[in-house]
Amino acid sequence: MRNFDLMIIGTGSGNSVIGPEHDDWDVAIVERDRFGGTCLNVGCIPSKMFVYAAEMAELASDSERLGVSTRFEGADWPAIRDRVFGRIDLIAEGGRVYREELPNVTVYAESGRFVGPKQLAVGDDVITADRIVIAAGGRPMVPPVPGLAGCGYHTSDSIMRLDRLPEQLLVIGAGYIAAELGGVMGAFGSEVTFLLRGDTFLRREDHDISSRFTAAYSRRFDVRTHTRLIEVRQDGAEVVISLVDEAGNRTELRGDELLVATGRRPNSDQLDVAAGGIEVDRRGFVITDDQLRTSVDGVWALGDITNPVQLKHVANHEARVVRHNLTNPDIPATVDHRFIPHAVFGYPQIASVGLTEQQCREKQIPYVSHVQPYAAAAYGWAMEDTDSVAKVIAHVETRRLLGAHIIGPQAPTLIQQLIQGMHFDLTIDQMARGQYYIHPALPEVVEQALLEI
Repeated sequence: MRNFDLMIIGTGSGNSVIGPEHDDWDVAIVERDRFGGTCLNVGCIPSKMFVYAAEMAELASDSERLGVSTRFEGADWPAIRDRVFGRIDLIAEGGRVYREELPNVTVYAESGRFVGPKQLAVGDDVITADRIVIAAGGRPMVPPVPGLAGCGYHTSDSIMRLDRLPEQLLVIGAGYIAAELGGVMGAFGSEVTFLLRGDTFLRREDHDISSRFTAAYSRRFDVRTHTRLIEVRQDGAEVVISLVDEAGNRTELRGDELLVATGRRPNSDQLDVAAGGIEVDRRGFVITDDQLRTSVDGVWALGDITNPVQLKHVANHEARVVRHNLTNPDIPATVDHRFIPHAVFGYPQIASVGLTEQQCREKQIPYVSHVQPYAAAAYGWAMEDTDSVAKVIAHVETRRLLGAHIIGPQAPTLIQQLIQGMHFDLTIDQMARGQYYIHPALPEVVEQALLEI
């Protein structure tokens, strides 16, 4: 049984834990799949490369209102796909080669399972370590619909590597993965049908945002709300979904591809962390303290396996905390999850940080809010944008920003200054009046929203 100074399970953000300060450590890396984890291989990076190309297609289709004559004449799906993965796959393989060539690192390219405290079975070996970092991520969650398992469905892990663009795509789900990837296929020319369990996309967003997004997608796609899935079956080259619709009628939908985007779950069960004495919550997330220590001394966890907020920037922050704590146990760092922003790269884009108006009401927080249209700013006029808005929510008494929610072009960029304002504990008055906003740039929408409250 070989013992290491440090064992890292997973090579997404976990791979960045290793630094020059560990050059004299004997390190084991356990990775059953491509180096780089979810974000690099099947998540944020490839999906946003597709999203950018899809935005170009949307803009080409929608320029006549500005007096510009452009047309969208179709997408070369294999060329788009190969551009994306021709770059990403090289990065993933380069990451593996780099680690394998380090003299103090041993890479185990197999699945691992805990067989005891700080003991991991990898293939025919059992390895141990003085320090272990669990960064094994998560995977798509698939609902238990009869027939679904045998119908050749896709998840975010596989849909971006299709050989051809679907003519008719069925999408089960209403979250950000469904919205982004279904939107990409639709922009490139697929006929897309979304099957929603409830009445809106992105139900955790502020209502003013989710309702606008749902309306925008309903204008572009076939959106079925309040659906209950009965069964899924394969009929030749087609996937057939039987469902009960909002009116209570049973109906069938057909498509040549099916995307299941109903959430993600942590991989703690596949690692059998319980056998290692590592505690998880009822959803399977590894339980950690604010230093990211688990219930076993010398074992840390980070990223999607421990945090329900499954975002790359959160995992990166946690990796920095763990990296510090591995070599500085006497002056440990703690995580700061106060103001975690997120974005949805659909068309339109969404960005959000802090509380929604619904949450403020539930918590009985005295608040004031304002919704500012892009169209009220000069650059909004230039864009002829009549749908996009920025919403800000502030505490009535402290004048601190409680939440910010933007839907429209450049939303993830526009929100950044508000995140910084919250982090540095500025009042909304300081945010609005304490610096210049370039005229006539789009950030004036944010300035105007703050000034209104």
